[in-house]
Amino acid sequence: MAIRVLLVAENTSTRWGGEAILPYHYLRVLLKRGIDVQLIVHERCREELESLFPEQQDRLHFIADRPLQKLFHWCSRWLPHRVAEATVGLANQMLTQAAQRGLLRTLTDANTIVHQPIPVAPRFPSMIYDVGAPVIIGPMNGGMEYPSAFRGRESLPGRAVIDLGRAVSDLVQRLIPGKRRAQALLVANDRTRLALTDASDARVILLPENGVDLAQWGVPAVHQAIEPHSAAARFVFMGRLVDWKALDIALEAICQVDNVELDVIGDGPMRAAWCALAQTLGLGERVRFLGWLPQSDCAQILQESRGLLLPSLYECGGAVVLEAMACAQPVIATAWGGPLDYLDASCGFLVSPSSREAMIDGFRDAMQLLVEQPALGERMGAAGRARVEEHFNWESKVDTMLKVYESALASSTARAEERVTATA
Repeated sequence: MAIRVLLVAENTSTRWGGEAILPYHYLRVLLKRGIDVQLIVHERCREELESLFPEQQDRLHFIADRPLQKLFHWCSRWLPHRVAEATVGLANQMLTQAAQRGLLRTLTDANTIVHQPIPVAPRFPSMIYDVGAPVIIGPMNGGMEYPSAFRGRESLPGRAVIDLGRAVSDLVQRLIPGKRRAQALLVANDRTRLALTDASDARVILLPENGVDLAQWGVPAVHQAIEPHSAAARFVFMGRLVDWKALDIALEAICQVDNVELDVIGDGPMRAAWCALAQTLGLGERVRFLGWLPQSDCAQILQESRGLLLPSLYECGGAVVLEAMACAQPVIATAWGGPLDYLDASCGFLVSPSSREAMIDGFRDAMQLLVEQPALGERMGAAGRARVEEHFNWESKVDTMLKVYESALASSTARAEERVTATA
């Protein structure tokens, strides 16, 4: 019996970074497999998705903002970003999900699975329930805190807003039973499972949320032999330039390593401050701030580098780690959050966030080792590529997800038959 999959997401994009890429990959791979799949997503994604899937536009359904949501958008401009997210932003997403839920009820049939891959935050409420088909939510990833040595880096107002957001989300989840009624809840790790509220262990399945497109993020066709000290060793940072990415730690570490340069791919509110810090540290042209780039350009820059730096202090996922591994490059990352789910000593360096000084020293020493021993970087890169191919490529992830769909549909059908028998 052929399964029909309805994907539901607030956003789906290859351009925006973060979790918006996840439903795109599910849609892309399921379509390639010949699965009957459709996507219900916000109107803001229409232009990109219609250009990405020109032959599949009948499988794309777009939800436009209602007048109340437009009012909330206007209000959000006058609020601090995090306060807006926890209040009118949450309300807006709930209204979008309510519209998606109404549309889902018109599209489901006996062989349908509804899959809501994002938001990945485990405390975020879901309006996707009672839609006439079993619902799968996730994989989710969250429940993060700062390392104890860096709790002071988080401002008191910022901490208060996070606590407010979690409290509001927990309250709304008790009022809106989407996750309680889901057929299965997928989580990336035990940290995320513990962050779930009102979830039965029987419905929780462990599955990492991130994957990598091996065709997009590949090994260079020709590996040029690298001689120690033959030229400046260039490392790469990729991600939003926000405080908890802690790029300043990488910049201070680079100061202490001769003949090392850094390409910074990404943008965000900390860009000006970190550009100024690079100048203050005397790094000058050793650090290039490149802004956001197409994925193909990011892959090429990674392939030509000595490795990826990710000094993040609050990284739930870290898809950039997998992308670097897919490009056969070693990774130097904080031993905290998402990177712990992907990296081991065979393919990179995990630096303990025991203190700021220890992190600077750890990133410095790892870069120095890769500069002095290029063969080590090549071995780590090859091991990382093999690890991604086995555990984190999107083809194998979709294989696993199809098994989850089949199991959920079978369980849902069995329960429905039991109810019919009980009432006969």
